[in-house]
Amino acid sequence: MKDTEIKQSPARERIWSLPTGGDETIQKEAVEALGSALGITPLTARLLCNRGYTDPASAELFFGNDARVWHDPMLMADMKYAVTRVLEAVEQHESIVIYGDYDVDGVTSVTSLYLYLTGLGAKVTCYIPNRLGEGYGMSVAAVDQLAADGVSLIITVDTGITAHTEIAHAAALGVDTVVTDHHECHADIPLCCAVVNPHRPDCPYPFKELAGVGVVFKLICACEATRMGISPAEALERMGNRLIDLVAIGTIADVMPLVGENRYIVTRGLAMLDHTDRPGLVALLDAISGSGNSKSASAGGKKPRRKVNSGLVGFGIAPRINAAGRIAHAMMAVDLLLADTPEHAEEMAAELCAINTHRQTEENAIAEQAYAMIDAQLEDARKSGEAPPSVIVLEDDGWMQGVVGIVASRITEKYGLPSILISFEGAVDGVPSEYDLGKGSGRSIKGLNLVEALADSRELLARFGGHELAAGLTIRRKDIPAFRKRINEYAAALLTEEMTAVRYEADAVCEAGELTMRQAEELERLEPFGVGNPTPTLILKDAVIHRVIPLGGGRHTKLTAFKDGQMLQAIWFGIAPSKLPVAAGDTADLLFQLNINDYQGVRSLQLILQDMRPAESATLARRMEDTRLSQVLEGAPISPSEELVPDREEIAAVFTVLRSDARLGNMTVSERSLLERANRAPGASINRVKLNLILRILTEMGVCRVEDPTEGYFVFEVNFATQKTSIDASPLLCRLRGQLKAGNA
Repeated sequence: MKDTEIKQSPARERIWSLPTGGDETIQKEAVEALGSALGITPLTARLLCNRGYTDPASAELFFGNDARVWHDPMLMADMKYAVTRVLEAVEQHESIVIYGDYDVDGVTSVTSLYLYLTGLGAKVTCYIPNRLGEGYGMSVAAVDQLAADGVSLIITVDTGITAHTEIAHAAALGVDTVVTDHHECHADIPLCCAVVNPHRPDCPYPFKELAGVGVVFKLICACEATRMGISPAEALERMGNRLIDLVAIGTIADVMPLVGENRYIVTRGLAMLDHTDRPGLVALLDAISGSGNSKSASAGGKKPRRKVNSGLVGFGIAPRINAAGRIAHAMMAVDLLLADTPEHAEEMAAELCAINTHRQTEENAIAEQAYAMIDAQLEDARKSGEAPPSVIVLEDDGWMQGVVGIVASRITEKYGLPSILISFEGAVDGVPSEYDLGKGSGRSIKGLNLVEALADSRELLARFGGHELAAGLTIRRKDIPAFRKRINEYAAALLTEEMTAVRYEADAVCEAGELTMRQAEELERLEPFGVGNPTPTLILKDAVIHRVIPLGGGRHTKLTAFKDGQMLQAIWFGIAPSKLPVAAGDTADLLFQLNINDYQGVRSLQLILQDMRPAESATLARRMEDTRLSQVLEGAPISPSEELVPDREEIAAVFTVLRSDARLGNMTVSERSLLERANRAPGASINRVKLNLILRILTEMGVCRVEDPTEGYFVFEVNFATQKTSIDASPLLCRLRGQLKAGNA
């Protein structure tokens, strides 16, 4: 699909995008067919069509969100070899190690496979490298230790696809490796027993977007189907009832697209989480919901439990599990998920919450330092006349390695640019050396594949890997200047202003009459929301803002708006009333998500605002007024019906407002406020063009000085010492009266 773009003023650097579906007649027919076949509203049908579900069969499959989307795991390249080797190791009681990553995807992958294999009676242990001491992925030192411990099979989860050297070293020591991963592949893959990764170029598996834990779950289902002689669907049901909560957590945390199999995994997983009896997750959910203020479950108390959805997993569960690998060791999180008593689970949950609090403190400190460094760089570039960076690359000896990735995300969001933060924490022995190895984490923006950008600088990197929008790297200190120059040159050739702008992807323009409780409930059927299936975002045009109410001590704003006789309640979180681009009485376009507010058993419709701007119709009218003002100032005839030539009382009314404000020390006034207050004078009929003419007349007469408006505000000074003068002495007013006669003639 192409985008039909609705741009705001450059100062706001925001773009609202709407999808287009090609032929309008075909689109209309598809919408009508979906509405009739599924019994849904036209707005929901339009939304589904815009997301690619253009026929009743595909839309019904999306709504159904059931096992029909499931694919046979044996379709994955090397899966049969992986199953054979894993089951052989179980049967022969070989020593197996699950080698995982230290993020949430890795932790849930390790936990899921451990639970499955131990359930079969396998001799299995878990190994997750220490982020600071060992870094990402397999290492030769770890392989040496595992071989010395008698391990004969390593199963990698959420890692391993680029570990050619380490896997070859393991083979030389007599240790087999089965790789399960989901990261992008390089040109070649490791030589080992099996490499199970849907991103392999030769892998025919239809769904490529599984998380690492999703690939592991496929391996588990394939093993179970083979071992028990049952169908993949039966294995899915059997294993899903045991493990799909963990698979859902890893999928959400790794920000995988919630479509196809992932959407089904997450839907089932969230339902399981909502009623979980897994002690570790019970304790973690209680800690999140109760904030430690209630009696523990083991002590007989009950805490308020928030409804489990993708947001709670992404912003509640995942950061606490992630914190273990970032600050301490990821095996703490595995220990929590494997806990078999409430007491032990509560102890581990409390530890993870404390670690997460420490992580937040470190994150904020690094972010503030990074912002200062970036602002200094941008100022230096401005002063020197050089182009600002296309990719922000920063390094520091003391930054906590486990936190720089989160800070990179914040930087990319704040500045709209790809960013890479490199830490030499633990790499500096006394005096920094040019050969110190720093570990970096990067985030990118849509349109610039970060792995491809890093590949362009591969000769400057010790190692790298990751996804399109997030990647990691290792680099020597001496190579950072050359790397910074190289990746900026690469990005500068690709980036556009639109790529770096704030973008809002809307699903459809709606009418006020479509915003009903039924519509909100119908949109809930599209859950769970996330990447690939975002919360529906709608545009309502030409709504009149009625009231603006501060909430939360002025940190948030509640609004009421009217459109087509319907009153709408809206809330904009994180935006103070003073930051609104419009005021009460203005006509605005609203970008929002439709929500049901359930407060004390009363359900009401609510718009959750994402952005707002003066209505396009109002903006067009202002442009026409500005054009007319220019024409009048250039001497164009004036029609009496335009009411542009002010009289004595109207000029006095405007001056009275300015003088009153000046006496109070106020030297700035909004155009809206000035118009509203001046028009309170009896008989006044002042429009924007007339107001601007009056201000020029007052400035010309010397009674005040008014600067041209900036973003709707006038800066002015009043001359209280001026002699009383007649408005008839104004050359501009005399000229306007002459233009009025010309227009009347």
